[in-house]
Amino acid sequence: MFENLSERLERSFQLLRGQGSITEINVAETLKDVRRALLDADVNYKTAKQFTEEVKAKALGQDVIRSLKPKELMVKIVHDELTRLMGGDTVDITLKQSPAVILMSGLQGSGKTTFSGKLANLLKNKRARKPLLVACDVYRPAAIDQLTILGSQMDVPVYSERESKDPVSIAKNALDYARKNGLDVVILDTAGRLAVDEAMMAEIAAIKTAVKPDEILFVVDSMTGQDAVNTAKEFNDRLDFDGVVLTKLDGDTRGGAALSIRSVVNKPIKFVGTGEKPEALDVFHPKRMADRILGMGDVVSLVEKAQEQYNEEEARKLTKKLAKNQFDFNDFIAQIAQIKKMGNIKDLMSMIPGAGKALKNVDIDDDAFKGVEAIIASMTPFERSNPDAINASRRQRIANGSGTSIQEVNRLIKQFDETRKMMRAVSTMKPGKKGMAPGKKR
Repeated sequence: MFENLSERLERSFQLLRGQGSITEINVAETLKDVRRALLDADVNYKTAKQFTEEVKAKALGQDVIRSLKPKELMVKIVHDELTRLMGGDTVDITLKQSPAVILMSGLQGSGKTTFSGKLANLLKNKRARKPLLVACDVYRPAAIDQLTILGSQMDVPVYSERESKDPVSIAKNALDYARKNGLDVVILDTAGRLAVDEAMMAEIAAIKTAVKPDEILFVVDSMTGQDAVNTAKEFNDRLDFDGVVLTKLDGDTRGGAALSIRSVVNKPIKFVGTGEKPEALDVFHPKRMADRILGMGDVVSLVEKAQEQYNEEEARKLTKKLAKNQFDFNDFIAQIAQIKKMGNIKDLMSMIPGAGKALKNVDIDDDAFKGVEAIIASMTPFERSNPDAINASRRQRIANGSGTSIQEVNRLIKQFDETRKMMRAVSTMKPGKKGMAPGKKR
């Protein structure tokens, strides 16, 4: 996401390279290119115009800090304005009642049902809540089945009434069910249409009146660009929703919706969907998104994703095994599984400062570990536990069993050996004085 916008903005800032100071002429030239980049990213025209006017006012309204070059100062101003444009502060959902009620709204195909499941998963696993998914879409074929499957995958209960065609009644009954069963968050997955129509708006307004939700979220497919912004405005005029959810932000999106929607409807973006997996849901942080758009990475989010997979007891066991040189292929495959749980590999790499630009034309398959997993799966339990015992004949058998070549097997074992040595060296390091070798005393 945002790759093209990031590249265009970087080119725009190059216009200031080598300039001794910021002037009205070079600022105007740079911002003309910035506005073009924003419009190409499908940002709302009024939003792009207002954005560049704000940047210009701030750039010409302050003295250049001596330690900063004009380009660096312009990047800082644009970064601050991008953060402000997308909302400034992170805004969380509000859950006051017991049970709290979250009402989903949006067009058909926007990803409401999938997001409802992801949100239930997040509330259950990260916030220790007891959610209930409610199937209020009584029109779309298999809508109830889809929600039921999602609930089953995440071990979250689903309330539905297959014979009923009254979503208001279903929502009320679901609230009673939640109270009786000790469930503290009710997530209502409502029906959508292919376009905004009066029947849909009247129905969801009636559900709102009946259950008085703590939070109304508008779910929108970020790949629809300016259509997403226009639809958000229509929904907000009728529902006065509390926040926006952008789905499919990992796809081939130009990012215009993320940059425009806050300024058009004056409602915060609260979540972004970044993949198909249940865990592929992120709280929206405007500052971090501005960092990524400007190629600064997002190390904080990367660390948070790693911490989510961190198990202190398992880490302690692994450290002991490393110290005794007992790290094996069972541990190796377990570490790969943890990395995969963190999300899309290319998306993770783009969070490292500078890596996004370097990886622009590199195709990193989400199944990048598939060959490695196949090779390890073709090893016997003895071989996985005793990597040093894998001789030439065993390597040939493993290659045949995994559908790979002997060269690929050799390469993996070499990489494994190097990883094991590096991890063991790190695990046995002891803090010492500057210039001392790890673990040694004078």
